[in-house]
Order: sequence, then C-alpha cells, then structure tokens
Amino acid sequence: MKRWYLYPFSLGYHLVTGIRNTLYDLGIFKSTKFKTPIINVGNLSVGGSGKSPMVMYLAQYLSKHYRTGVLSRGYGRLTKGYEVTNYDSNYKIVGDEAMQLFERFKNRFVIAVSEDRVPGAKKVISDMDLEVLVLDDAMQHRAIKAGFNILMTDFNDPYFKDYLLPAGDLRESRSGARRANIIMVSKCPDELTEETKRYYISRINPSHNQKVFFSSIGYDENVYGKDKMLPDNNLNYYDILLITGIANPKPLLEHLAKFSKRVKHLKFRDHHNFTDDDIKKILEEYKKLGEYKLILTTEKDYVRLKTFDYLREIVYYWPINVIIDKKEEFNQIILDYVRKN
Repeated sequence: MKRWYLYPFSLGYHLVTGIRNTLYDLGIFKSTKFKTPIINVGNLSVGGSGKSPMVMYLAQYLSKHYRTGVLSRGYGRLTKGYEVTNYDSNYKIVGDEAMQLFERFKNRFVIAVSEDRVPGAKKVISDMDLEVLVLDDAMQHRAIKAGFNILMTDFNDPYFKDYLLPAGDLRESRSGARRANIIMVSKCPDELTEETKRYYISRINPSHNQKVFFSSIGYDENVYGKDKMLPDNNLNYYDILLITGIANPKPLLEHLAKFSKRVKHLKFRDHHNFTDDDIKKILEEYKKLGEYKLILTTEKDYVRLKTFDYLREIVYYWPINVIIDKKEEFNQIILDYVRKN
C-alpha cells in the first residue's frame, strides 16, 4: 500500500540511507570480510518476501556438501546475545524462525542467532568449524561483507514498483539491488509465462554479473499436528480456524481456498507473541465451529502456538518449500561460489 501523503518524509529517509550506503561503499564505515564463504538472503522491503523458505532451501542443499550454518538476528525472541539452537531451545530464546528450522532439520546444520552479526558470525564459524554460512535478512546489515547476496522480491509487490518508507515499503532505494548477485522473484504463480518473465527481467534490468531467477511456494500434501498427519484433500471435511502471524498470509489463504470454503481467519502481526488473551479468543472462535473442526497455522506460527496446552492437540501446520525455476542452474551457481571461496 502506497502512502503518497508521506512522500516528503521519504525524501529525508532517502537522504539518510543514501549517505549510510555511500559511507560503506567508500570504506569509511567498516565492513568485515570473512575467509569462510557467506551467502546473504535479504530484500529491500519490509514484510514477507520469501526469505525464510530460501534460507531453508539453501541450508538444506548446502548441508549435503559442506559443514553449513545459518545465522539470523533472532527477531521476536525475549533474549539477547549469541545462542545456538538445540533441543533445549524454544522460540522465546532463539526466535520463531530459528526454532522452525530446528524443528524441521534438527542438527543437520547449525542454527545460531545474534543481533550483533559480526561477532555472531565470527563465533559460529569458529566454534562450529563451518565451511559456509547463510545469513538471514542482512541486506541492509552492511557491517558484514557477504561474498554472495541473494535479493528476494515478491512477484506481487516487486521492489521496482515500490517506494521508500514511509510512503512505500522499501528499506533502502531501488539502487540497493545492484549489490545482489542473484535477484529471486518469489511467490510467482504456478503458470508463469515466458512473456511475464521477460517483463520482470526488463524491469529489473540486471547488470552483466547478475542473474534473475523465479520461484514459487510449494505446499506439502499433508498438514501436521502433534503425532498426527492429515492429507490436504481431507480438509474439505472440516471447519477450519486459520491462525497467522506472518507478514503476508494471502498466498496461504488462496491455497487453502482450493481445499475448503469453510475458513475463519484470525490474523496477527508478523512474529506475534501470543498471549493468554489471544489463546482465549482463539478457543472461543474454535468452539463456534461445527462438529468436525481443526485449527490450522503456518510452520513458523506452530512453534509458538504448540507451547500452549489448550492448543497442542488441535492445531495443525502446513509446511511450505520454495520451488525454483531452473533449479539446477541456481544450485550450480551457489556451489561454484562456495567452491571458489
């Protein structure tokens, strides 16, 4: 949503962020470079652009070849400092995104959080003897000089149509895309024509050393609860209370509509820390549904909701994965970077 009446404030924001980036470009602000290959997944805008599924994809893929780690800020946690996710962790300690990764992959790769990225990166690389590190959401965190940058942009709200905060949703100007090695257009429709791809590439106008890829969201064929599983084509038998605490629940709503029309949606802000009052409201809405009913949520929200005793037995989550067009080419570019560095 564009807020044109705030455009004058965007000019001031542009000045501040522009000066900051220039100082980094000139080397006046220090940017730490690491010997270990670092891949950053970020974006230019606030809100969901598909970073988390991409981080998940990269970590899973790279861990088949290298000792891999993921470092994020741990947004939404109630602690500070450096933490490595383990079986004793929860979302209050490491944040929901780190916990989501651990719930799915356990110790297949290292998952750490630190709001101070430079000391956090140094510690996790050294302590865990990492061969590659994936940084989550560090496009504007230029104190670390990542060797490879992947810029995510939403197909339905691409950065080249957006404007700086507060008039738009960009955290820095569109020119920040020049720092990316790969620009990934995310959340694309299933039927994406070559003509549409050409249009997006023309608007992005990549330089000779940049590549543009397209990806979509792939939903699992099952939803999962505590010690149980339900095929997605069985959802039409249920009244569904959908709980979301993510930036953009629209793709999930559209996908769920293919399976059930009996959906009540309770939307919370991104990374919302559910309170007892929230749970009371959720249970009140749940009781209003028919005889056959369930609570459905995202994988990220599940790590928070399942901590409440009243919900643990009735809440399901729907895992997603990223589906990359020209996946083999994308994988090869990633592997080539790590091998050469």
